[in-house]
Amino acid sequence: MQEETYIRLREFMDSLPAGYPSTPSGVEMKILRKLYTPEQAELTMKLTQTPEEASSVAARLGVPEAEMAATLEAMALKGLIFRTREGEKRFYRAFQFIVGVYEFQLPHIDREFAEMFEEYMPYIGMSLGQVKTPQLRVIPMESSVTETPVVASYDRIRDLVKEQQLIAVSDCICRKEQELLGHKCDKPRDLCFSFGDFARFMLDNGAGRQIELEETFRLLNVAENAGLILQPTNSADVSAVCCCCTCCCGGLKMFKMMPNPADYVRSNYRAVIDADSCTNCKLCLERCQMAAIEEGTDAYGVIAGRCIGCGLCVADCPTSAIAMVEKECTVEPPKDFYETIDRIGVERGVR
Repeated sequence: MQEETYIRLREFMDSLPAGYPSTPSGVEMKILRKLYTPEQAELTMKLTQTPEEASSVAARLGVPEAEMAATLEAMALKGLIFRTREGEKRFYRAFQFIVGVYEFQLPHIDREFAEMFEEYMPYIGMSLGQVKTPQLRVIPMESSVTETPVVASYDRIRDLVKEQQLIAVSDCICRKEQELLGHKCDKPRDLCFSFGDFARFMLDNGAGRQIELEETFRLLNVAENAGLILQPTNSADVSAVCCCCTCCCGGLKMFKMMPNPADYVRSNYRAVIDADSCTNCKLCLERCQMAAIEEGTDAYGVIAGRCIGCGLCVADCPTSAIAMVEKECTVEPPKDFYETIDRIGVERGVR
């Protein structure tokens, strides 16, 4: 009976926007059994993707309101469902596994979970790579586009965050996971930003600390100096910004192995090198995380299909030989993250 519950939960999670594919090994079922009790699994499947107060869920399911409120809050604290707030009112909803439940496990992740997720990542990663609308995108480091005449605000990191009323910073779960697996990264770990509803969720769950705009800008400078790739949610009103490295980030690590990572990463910019100004110093080669720089006869060049437009190569070029240029077909992101996942749901045929 319990196994049937988890089978139905797997199917339910797969019906959410980002999906939850099955695997030959069944590791996805092991993850569900680790995270959810049978009772929590059953309740999750009775929730909707529309935020509801505990009183509404209780009335719908015929359960005492106080009991339902306590149960839903406990599940939110475990990162199994998503909670939003309007004043003192709390609203709960079922939420996708990634971006979602996986990231919400930041306070709870252990080596066992890390090992299971590492095994599962290729399957869910390929599933996500098949939709037209990605959940995250790459924007260039701001210092790399200072000379660019016009850059839309949704491609400038400081413009994205300066209007945010609530900002939280957390550890990067990818780097935490790799450390648990014995692959500690030398990049800074506390550089995962969330905003609005997502910031409130992380703060309520003790998974981050609130910061002001000044510290946010300072930490973004730390990310740039550390050579990290900026991946905000694929939305004009940003919900989160990940500062990523290809040794830890599951998505980037997987895309780097592809012949043309640019086919899988949403970005409106690409790097170009002026051969006349290039001195073959190799700094761009060392800075690039996507192996998108190649040595030429007289100068280095950019492999177009591998460049994801992060701008890391621009910052260290001593002769300013590298510039970020706008792609011919730029794409304006969805309004907010909820619209992003709605689009993904439509593309997967589950909305």
